[in-house]
Amino acid sequence: MKPSSTHRTIDAIWRIESAKIIAGLARMVRDVGVAEDLAQDALVVALEKWPETGIPDNPGAWLMTTAKRRALDWLRRKQLLGRKYEELGREMESRHEDDFDAAAIDGDVSDDLLRLIFTTCHPVLSSEARVALTLRLLGGLTTVEIAHAFFIPEPTVAQRIVRAKRTLAAARVPFEVPQGTELKARLQSVYEVIYLMFNEGYSATSGENWIRPVLCKEALRLGRILAEIVPGESEIHGLVALMEIQSSRFKTRVSPTGEPILLMDQNRALWDHLLIRRGLAALQRAERIGGMLGPYALQASIAACHARARTPEETDWVRISALYEALSQVAPSPVVELNRAVSLAMAFGPEVGLEIVDALASEPSLKGYHLLPSVRGDFLFKLGRFKEACEEFKHAASLTHNAREQALLLGRASDCIAATEEEGRL
Repeated sequence: MKPSSTHRTIDAIWRIESAKIIAGLARMVRDVGVAEDLAQDALVVALEKWPETGIPDNPGAWLMTTAKRRALDWLRRKQLLGRKYEELGREMESRHEDDFDAAAIDGDVSDDLLRLIFTTCHPVLSSEARVALTLRLLGGLTTVEIAHAFFIPEPTVAQRIVRAKRTLAAARVPFEVPQGTELKARLQSVYEVIYLMFNEGYSATSGENWIRPVLCKEALRLGRILAEIVPGESEIHGLVALMEIQSSRFKTRVSPTGEPILLMDQNRALWDHLLIRRGLAALQRAERIGGMLGPYALQASIAACHARARTPEETDWVRISALYEALSQVAPSPVVELNRAVSLAMAFGPEVGLEIVDALASEPSLKGYHLLPSVRGDFLFKLGRFKEACEEFKHAASLTHNAREQALLLGRASDCIAATEEEGRL
């Protein structure tokens, strides 16, 4: 195997194994920053040795064993080991150099990963820091990749990650899974990070591209891991269901040249039906757990309505509007109300939707939200009020920072001008 090919293989292995290795080390050293450094040390050793010796049969265990040996050295230097050091030291020293098997990973990997997720998503960090640190430690992404995904400078990402590690250390955040009522509260923070990550990838807020698949894939991967770790939590299955179904549309969300294609204009035959089936199955798991569905499961139910409709005309907009009504009860927000307006307009006519949107015009949190004038423009266009619609689309275009979306909105404004001219000729 050529060195370049070996390095690509090592990179792929690292993406798969790094989270487990960092989680296992963090349980030992109780510091995610130190744990990442030790894991990186093991990766450097692999990059030096494996091109000559070949990839081990169990590369994950090899990396974990190598990293834990360095962790033991670190603990010796810090004189923090005590009796635990004696026990771990005897165990590690009893292994031969080439004895790398699954037993090299002490404890329950799922428990370690869950502890790491709760640490990187701790509320003591800002949402931006949580996302960056989670992508770094659990997603295995480099600072360059994270910066590219969010279209922000690499030094900004690096600073966020460094500060996040320092904040966790200064706050002495324990590397543990919360218990009781705190567990439920902290799970919401974890869901929020995964949801934000996916949404930014699904509909980018800035930059030249409308979608960033790498973010969606990492969010979905984390969601699937969490669903395996806490299978009794309805909302994680709802969140996974939502991401699976939304991901099924990726091939149809943009044209070959990168222009956005709206939901009602997408070729549904090209949707990924395997992802849809997985999403519907996850939604069923959420429903089987019982209790009132939470915001993610309700959003997944809405996505399922679209997924089940073979054509746009078959969409059950009455059910969707009812689901948005339920969502507004459990997670009220102006954005949910705006989406409810769209569903009601599709079910009962644009006049109904316009009434709700006009009531949202004075909502402070939507002042700079481009979708408010965009939705209002759509309603006005359908009502034949083309000049007003044109102004709304232009206003929406001025508010978005995404180049593709801006072009789409300006195109809608041009359609209004053409419709006005056509109307004048009649």
